[in-house]
Amino acid sequence: MIRRRQILRSLLAAPVGAAVLAATEGTASADTWTTLNPATSWGTWEGWGTSLCWWAKAFGDRSDLADLFFTRGTVAYQGQSLPGLGLNIVRYNAGATDTTPIGGETMQRSPNVGDARLIEGYWHNWYSADPSSDSWNWYADTNQRNMMWAARDRGVNQFELFSNSPMWWMCNNHNPSGADDGGDNLQSWNHQQHAVYLATIARYAHDHWGIDFCSVEPFNEPDGTWWKSTGTQEGCHFEVATQVPVVNYLRAELNSRDLGWMPVAASDCNTYDAALNTWNGFDATTRGNIGRINVHGYQGTGGRRDLLYDAAAAAGKKIWNSEYGEDDGSGLSLATNLNLDLRWLHPSAWVYWQAVDGGGWGLVQETGGQPGPVNTKYFVLAQYTRHIRPGMLLIDGGNGNTVAAYDPGARKLVIVATNYGTGQWIDFDLSRFGAIPADGAAVDRWCTNTGGGDLYAYHQDTVLHGTRFWSWFAPNTVQTFEVNGVSL
Repeated sequence: MIRRRQILRSLLAAPVGAAVLAATEGTASADTWTTLNPATSWGTWEGWGTSLCWWAKAFGDRSDLADLFFTRGTVAYQGQSLPGLGLNIVRYNAGATDTTPIGGETMQRSPNVGDARLIEGYWHNWYSADPSSDSWNWYADTNQRNMMWAARDRGVNQFELFSNSPMWWMCNNHNPSGADDGGDNLQSWNHQQHAVYLATIARYAHDHWGIDFCSVEPFNEPDGTWWKSTGTQEGCHFEVATQVPVVNYLRAELNSRDLGWMPVAASDCNTYDAALNTWNGFDATTRGNIGRINVHGYQGTGGRRDLLYDAAAAAGKKIWNSEYGEDDGSGLSLATNLNLDLRWLHPSAWVYWQAVDGGGWGLVQETGGQPGPVNTKYFVLAQYTRHIRPGMLLIDGGNGNTVAAYDPGARKLVIVATNYGTGQWIDFDLSRFGAIPADGAAVDRWCTNTGGGDLYAYHQDTVLHGTRFWSWFAPNTVQTFEVNGVSL
């Protein structure tokens, strides 16, 4: 979530047969191939998503945006007909802000935070934990909640509740942007109260909103030391020793509200390496109370995704990349890092941070306080989200530039491949599958060129030749292929 300009100096490419795909801009490479391996599977895909804060606070009443992000229909938007992304996961942010004084004490606001990044909280004051009392305001945060309902009505089936900061009055300095020195800011006597806050929202959503959260995440990048009282958004640092009681209290508070089936997710660390260090710092009880490991993707092409996956697999935990973002509007950075995630981190879900944001950060640009043009990044993400669907099996694409998924019910194989640097023909070998269609069978193809040209364009020009098919990839292009009638 913290905005850092990430300049992509090189792109990872894995060996494919006797050739290596171009790894850096301008490096020549020969035509090459990849052999898919259905014997290796990394589990069932849960889906794609986006956080709702902050864009839904601003645009929670925009049905066109809800259609763009949460359907797979053709959506009319600003004079264009666009392919809906079909996201099925939203992350709902429990706010930390309230301007109501408590006994003469008031929230301390960072001088650098804008209104758009302050999310209204529901718990007015510490006088009562009873959600039916006047200590709670369930009419707060209308727009974000409205977009959550709009997403649900369009088929979104997984909702995660997460926190950027505890309520301001739980913080040492009463500032929901962070401590003065970037250290812990949750008062020790409010460790349990923070858990009570989140569990109460989860129960209220079940009873009154028609929403069952699939998980509750009490932190957001707790490893960050950038959460300071002069910050630009809500945030809070938590040492590992502070996370432990909060996690365990949250598990108990959910249980006490008959939400024992609702997992606690943690810790939404900024990087893969920080997530591993945090996980290794938890004791056995805390690990047992965590149902899923969440991590953010801001380490870009760096970090040991594989080690985090190994630790999660050893503990029997799934991983979500619960937040990803950067300012490359072309989508090439997105494709690169998403491919790395699916190759080495093996998450079961992947969530974009701000669907609407300024410049290259958003899938849709925010311009002058309103939704504006669509970035090419939108069409790159569509190559994945519209085809790799919940319930599919993720299988080995054969190299680091190829992602593959299989739909057992439809007997459909999906391949998403990226080519960097130099245009070339890429050959896909399906010889390891149990059955494939006959020679000459059609292979559907969609293409997005991140440097200009095709934007999720559909083509009917590819067929099987025995157990193989091939396609021309222009430089910096992402293509999706669907092959029907395939058996593992």
